[in-house]
Amino acid sequence: MTTTDIQHSPASAAFARIAGVDPDEIDATEGRNGLRHIASLSLSKVADGLIDPKLVLSWLLNALGAPGAYAGALVPIREAGALLPQVLLADWIETLAHRKWVWAAGSALQGIAALAIAAAGWLLEGAAAGLAICLALAVLACARAACSVSYKDVQGRTIAKTRRGAVTGLAGSAASAGVVIFALLLISGLLQERGPVLIAIALAGVFWLGAALVFAGLDEPEAERGAGEGLALWAALRDDADLRRFILVRGLLVSTSLAPPWIVMLSGQDQEGALLGQLGAMLLASAAASFLSSYVWGRLSDYSSRLTLALSGAAAAVALAVGLALDWAGMIGAVWAGPAVLFGLMIAYHGVRQARSTYLVDMAPEDSRTAYAAAANTVIGVLLLLAGALGGALSIVGPEAALAGYAVMALAGGALAMTLREVEQM
Repeated sequence: MTTTDIQHSPASAAFARIAGVDPDEIDATEGRNGLRHIASLSLSKVADGLIDPKLVLSWLLNALGAPGAYAGALVPIREAGALLPQVLLADWIETLAHRKWVWAAGSALQGIAALAIAAAGWLLEGAAAGLAICLALAVLACARAACSVSYKDVQGRTIAKTRRGAVTGLAGSAASAGVVIFALLLISGLLQERGPVLIAIALAGVFWLGAALVFAGLDEPEAERGAGEGLALWAALRDDADLRRFILVRGLLVSTSLAPPWIVMLSGQDQEGALLGQLGAMLLASAAASFLSSYVWGRLSDYSSRLTLALSGAAAAVALAVGLALDWAGMIGAVWAGPAVLFGLMIAYHGVRQARSTYLVDMAPEDSRTAYAAAANTVIGVLLLLAGALGGALSIVGPEAALAGYAVMALAGGALAMTLREVEQM
């Protein structure tokens, strides 16, 4: 087989169209890897939407009669569990020659945990169901931490620079289509019975298992093994000022993920059944925003993830300012107002997600991506708790104060992003 035949294989040609580059730039191996990345990430992202703790699991615990404390613990378990364990995993992963197995195992474990949640919903009630679901979610979150800390390294060694944003962007847009269907069914009232919701959670488990199988088929080159001494993560934080600045930018931009519940609260719909409708609308807004923007944000991130972070921060600040203006004008309770503000904010949120991932992969030295990812995510886990506490403190004054605080954070994060080093054009 000639070199041209290899470069122009169906997989390389398809991936070249997705990445927007000449097929001659992509060989058959990278083409196959790119399509596997997209397929596995799409399955994983659909599963995330089907088991969203803010929406699906909270509703499920209420339907099962679990004490409110369990529902209140879902989001902290999910967010902290997905970030903080990475500090314990990073150096062990550095000792492995092939890191794709960590992601595949983490995805499979998420699938098993999701199936356990569905089983608990079928078999248990009350406090027992709440405890079982929270424990399974903790396992799922820790498995997600393993996927997160290993993925950037695997992506960096299997997909070339300037094509990585297209991979995550297309996966986000493709996955959002399935989440949109689920959200519409949820809002329509067809999924207000326990059975269909549990089927959706079980389906999420199947998707994670499928993602693990697809990802395991990557052609991953052998990585240089680290010593696993537990020092690389802290050395990265200590020695790399660019990493510290990036973490500060990302920390300020966590406001885009923390603000949505306050927008729903500000819209003030109190009628019976409004809670499920509001949460369904939030899911729909996020999925629609992802579908329309993730691929665009991903391509822009391949051009300049620094600029994408700046634009996303500014867009989030504008969306939150519009929400506050509508509240001041007495219009935030209109049927269109809350979803419109949420949609604008979610556009910005997905820009932050695409750009932060691309920037970190492109900035980190090739042999230190795992340590950089773990360092960033560990610090962000702590900053998420602090930012959430800040919003809670401001909410004592009112949801308007919380939104104003998050708008300032987003604007500051966008402005600080412009001081980051350009990494794509190097």
